[in-house]
Amino acid sequence: MLGQHYRDDSKVVTDAALVHAKSMNLTGDGKDIWVFDVDETTLSNLPYYATHGFGTTPYNSTLFNAWVVEGKAPALPESLKLYKSLLSLGIKVVFLTGRPEDQRNVTATNLKEVGYHTWEKLILKNSTYYSGSTAVVYKSKERKKLEENGYRIIGNMGDQWSDLLGTNTGNRTFKLPDPMYYIS
Repeated sequence: MLGQHYRDDSKVVTDAALVHAKSMNLTGDGKDIWVFDVDETTLSNLPYYATHGFGTTPYNSTLFNAWVVEGKAPALPESLKLYKSLLSLGIKVVFLTGRPEDQRNVTATNLKEVGYHTWEKLILKNSTYYSGSTAVVYKSKERKKLEENGYRIIGNMGDQWSDLLGTNTGNRTFKLPDPMYYIS
């Protein structure tokens, strides 16, 4: 995670994503979107995991949420570069995260401070929303809502398979590396 290999693997994925985006016949009507996950996709929690065993210790939601509230997660450089390229192509960005709604302000501020200055939507999980369902079900339902509102998902990128599986996944999905944890 701290070496060049992680960055190189991420670059392979984001380079392929940009090639895909450039190959699309975009309509220019403002309805072409790219869905990004947040944690370990656009923002890196590596500083947190470096002090908590790189995912080798049991997940502690209290400690992790305290880290999130600090709003100090750096951008993943390859994802930020892709984000900027997508905007220049006229593709709007939607952030779809499993973070809870009460972290909206800190998430938005953190995204802006590291270079993600604009987006179409920032979708967070309401505390009672899809209670008991999996991340796949939650994200599928949110992507379905986007499509029902006329958006076309050109690309969908995340670090977890739960970001990319299910329904309404878009034209193409892109999986970033994340050897630290797995969400079902």
